[in-house]
Amino acid sequence: MSVLKVHDLHASVAGHEILRGVSFELRTGEVHAVMGPNGSGKSTLTHTLLGRDDYTVTAGSVTIDGEELLGRPTWQRAQAGLFAAMQYPVEVPGVRVGDLVGASLRSRAADGVLPDDVDARVAAEARRLGVREEFLRRGVNDEFSGGEKKRLETLQLAVLQPKFAVLDEIDSGLDVDALRDVARRVEAMTTETGLGVLAITHYARLLTELQPDVVHIMMAGRIVASGGPELAGRLEAVGYEGIADELGIETMVVEAPVEPEDPFSKQTTSLADILKDRDDL
Repeated sequence: MSVLKVHDLHASVAGHEILRGVSFELRTGEVHAVMGPNGSGKSTLTHTLLGRDDYTVTAGSVTIDGEELLGRPTWQRAQAGLFAAMQYPVEVPGVRVGDLVGASLRSRAADGVLPDDVDARVAAEARRLGVREEFLRRGVNDEFSGGEKKRLETLQLAVLQPKFAVLDEIDSGLDVDALRDVARRVEAMTTETGLGVLAITHYARLLTELQPDVVHIMMAGRIVASGGPELAGRLEAVGYEGIADELGIETMVVEAPVEPEDPFSKQTTSLADILKDRDDL
């Protein structure tokens, strides 16, 4: 049994503290759900665990079996057994999913040799998740719908077989059928390969298929309550405001820092547009 241990984790973005002492222990084969309102720090937790470089850890530790992950680049955290399925998976035109997971498997192998059955594994998981063969020939997530992207994220997870998976709102944008297929496949991995799951979500609907062992409620950068599946039922009944009232919590969200201006977000004027109204040229 492996253990992902997060202890007193504090993290800041642009000098503004978002995570304010998050602690939990997740073991292989377990499912932990982290629930909280928008702005409570859930996605920041994901980015911090995976080592996004514009998120600064100011205190705490993150270990797998006692091995510290903080300070390591994302690829080394992945080698240690951590996987993330992001809320908005990126598109990688020109790179097939088989090539992507093959490169990942090769980097993890002690001898650097790619297993012979990667394509067979990918095809088997595609059938299990209802991913059409044509998507396997296209670039990763290239012009995929939201549901197709989440199925493909789950396919990668199943083929790579990490120790722990962080699912950042994997239910976002899924219809009922896709949610069932994805959640059931993840649930099966907890017994088939001993996968430990940290499922971050707003809604209890994911937990009807992906049965949690522990539910954490996050507010204002902290885990304010932990319990069994009944805690999700309580949340469904009274809402986040009701839970906050019961716990005497006044602030549920973290005040967002001022984001630096994106230099590419401004609309630009082409040279042709500038010249087209000039009569003297």
